[in-house]
Amino acid sequence: MKRMRKIAPLAAVAALAGGTGAAVTALTHDDTPSANASVGTAQTAAATRSSIAAIYQRVSAGVVEITVTASSSGGGFGPFGQDQQTESEGSGFVLDKAGHIVTNAHVVDGATAITVHFASGRAAKATVVATDPSTDVALLEVDVAASNLHPLTLGDSASADVGESVIAIGSPFGLENTVTAGIVSAVDRQIEAPNGYTITGAIQTDAAINPGNSGGPLLDTTGRVIGINAQIKSSSDGNEGVGFAIPIDTVKKVVAQLLDKGTVTHAYLGVKVADAADGSGARIATVQSGSPAADAGVETGDVVTAVDGKSVGSAADLTQAIGNASPGDRIELRVRRDGSVRTITVELGTRPS
Repeated sequence: MKRMRKIAPLAAVAALAGGTGAAVTALTHDDTPSANASVGTAQTAAATRSSIAAIYQRVSAGVVEITVTASSSGGGFGPFGQDQQTESEGSGFVLDKAGHIVTNAHVVDGATAITVHFASGRAAKATVVATDPSTDVALLEVDVAASNLHPLTLGDSASADVGESVIAIGSPFGLENTVTAGIVSAVDRQIEAPNGYTITGAIQTDAAINPGNSGGPLLDTTGRVIGINAQIKSSSDGNEGVGFAIPIDTVKKVVAQLLDKGTVTHAYLGVKVADAADGSGARIATVQSGSPAADAGVETGDVVTAVDGKSVGSAADLTQAIGNASPGDRIELRVRRDGSVRTITVELGTRPS
């Protein structure tokens, strides 16, 4: 299911707060409390730096830089009319001792050659096992001795809390093994996949993420991977403190299917949705002809207020509900139409690639 969403331009607003006749209270005691506070702040900062350094030392060997060569069908853009060769970079991490590497699908899209560079300085050619553009996940494989592979531990993105510390490791602008730190700024964001579908449950972070970080790990304070850094929201193509990572819980499910079947199937309703004007559900903006929704009788203008009895308050809620389902599942939509409420049963299909 594609989600139709309008994003307003970002605007920065500076406000000066002032007070007339406001009282300012100062400590009349000695400055010991202030000094102790300063010492405590310094100790906290030192502990944070120590923690980041310890995590980096423990996991950096499992983070890789990925160099991709692609051929553009330029049709005469080269000096003698031949295709152009382009090179780009991304990041990734070691999944297991079998030589599997996880990265973003968009990092290796159109690749004719892929090289994985390890922190040790070793480089190896990689092949694409499979990709899932709907979640922007790719699985690569390298032929490297198991002793040279340092798999990272996968965590649990569902337990990520807003405000908790995280670190990102990758190769921004080709600067390999770069570590940045920040916090989880928000959870359960929705971002757009390379094929236009919606990725749900994304983690928003203010850890610096730039071009080249794509595919690298976002880690919690225990060094476990909780997401794959994938996107930034920026007006300058650089870090502005708004980055997004694909949740590792999604990645684990996708990778399991890629390893097992070489492909991933996603549930498909066949609609585009927007928030209802009164904030009471998901409004159906478009129904795809021949889709499961169309076959079941869902109409443009319907407002979905529940799925299988669970309340739907927004387009994001409906998108999440379909994302959690599987092809072939039969679901009940509670729909408001022309002042009346009805229940529509839909058998979900398989999302087109």
